[in-house]
Amino acid sequence: MKQIVIIMGSESDRPHAARILSALEGYSATVTVHVASAHKQPLEVLRIIESYATAQALVYITIAGRSNALSGFTAANTTFPVLACPPFADRTDMLVNIHSTLQMPSNVPVLTVLEPANAALAAMRILDLAPTSQGSL
Repeated sequence: MKQIVIIMGSESDRPHAARILSALEGYSATVTVHVASAHKQPLEVLRIIESYATAQALVYITIAGRSNALSGFTAANTTFPVLACPPFADRTDMLVNIHSTLQMPSNVPVLTVLEPANAALAAMRILDLAPTSQGSL
């Protein structure tokens, strides 16, 4: 089963997540949305990640602005791909979010996609590469 897990840093990220969810309509993947901040609720983020540890084909999409610890924290604690899709209010906010999202430590692979629809498409393309119980697609 193909799974996409969206983790938002806060409830205020819901409109951004809605654009990703809209772009995923019609694709054959189970999508689950969680709200948990790596800064304020790290144990909850770990619990979410651990609950998907036995999945076969999964991609995380993280949505966090400002100081984006969520994407790196997720990538550091899973072997599944992590796509960061940071929200931003304007061009200045975008520059802050991009810097926070792109500057990950070594061995913490986070792919950054700015456009919500492209994050959805990238997740589906990654999942199409994953082996399934019926063989490779």
